[in-house]
Amino acid sequence: MFRIEVTPQDVVASRFAISPLIETMHAQWVLEGRTRAGAHRRWVDRWHERYKELAGRHPALRAMAAITGNKGTGNVDFIAPPPAGMSVPFETELAAMRTTPVEQAHGEIASVLAQRPPVPEWTRELLLGPDVVQVLADAYETLWTEILSKDWPRFQAILERDVVQRAGRLAAYGWAAALDDLSEQVRWHGDGYIEVRMGQSDERHRLGGKGLLFLPSAFVPAVGAYLEDAWPYALTYPARGTAVEAPATGAGAGLAVLIGRTRARILAELAVPATTTHLAALLGHSLGTTGGHLAALRRTGLIAGTRTGRAVLYARTPLGDALVAGNNQSTGTRARTDDSSADSIPP
Repeated sequence: MFRIEVTPQDVVASRFAISPLIETMHAQWVLEGRTRAGAHRRWVDRWHERYKELAGRHPALRAMAAITGNKGTGNVDFIAPPPAGMSVPFETELAAMRTTPVEQAHGEIASVLAQRPPVPEWTRELLLGPDVVQVLADAYETLWTEILSKDWPRFQAILERDVVQRAGRLAAYGWAAALDDLSEQVRWHGDGYIEVRMGQSDERHRLGGKGLLFLPSAFVPAVGAYLEDAWPYALTYPARGTAVEAPATGAGAGLAVLIGRTRARILAELAVPATTTHLAALLGHSLGTTGGHLAALRRTGLIAGTRTGRAVLYARTPLGDALVAGNNQSTGTRARTDDSSADSIPP
């Protein structure tokens, strides 16, 4: 268990960020079966064979299992530099990773390998080789280009809408509101600290006015923590809305029959507030088409919009909530907003 002491200044200094490179690492764990697929089962089924082929061409993808995603035995930091903001391209993050001095990479890798059971000799030779940084970067670049980038607009929309809502809560209402429903592992204590229930040790950390970095993920099922000097203090957490289910088809699809499948899907997605841009990416529709459906749902009182800067954030009204809840009860399903039952694998 970790306890992170915070001050009022830490609210101002805290920020949210999205990292395509870190999400590539998280997606790899799902594709390999190291993290449960959960809501991504169909996505994994679609890309599993392609990933096997990539892993055959890039042994570095297989070797990464020794140095990332390990529970309790440490992980390297250089393959996932701290993200600088919300819209940093994958290529920029990968370029930063490529600048890692090989001495630093070897030091981090050797430290992790010393805590683990012996790895195959080919893995050790690859990870401690003179070009390990470039070999690992090339592997991630291939995984991003040939798999993850194909669906990135949808994943990015999930992450961005989580940030829009949660950052607004933090700024307006403080820690309790921002951490509410982030994870059952995380709890705010009114006397000035965040409790994170993970690991066996009882550690205490202090932000000291530097704030906390929040990293939502579409792939991790549980909270992970960066609490080492190489990183700003950070929490990765499952983004809300990752596992929202599309309305059923067939005899049980009452809501889709009533208002149309696309509008029923929009209502399901708005279990987490979203902008028109986010919804268009999630549904794979144009902004104009999505905007037309939103206008119809507003006219019927099922959703409402709130302006935040230049965008409008849409959310279900109580009437919309009641309609979705009634449909879910009648069909024996529910719109899931997370998949936190799987085992935790720290970053």
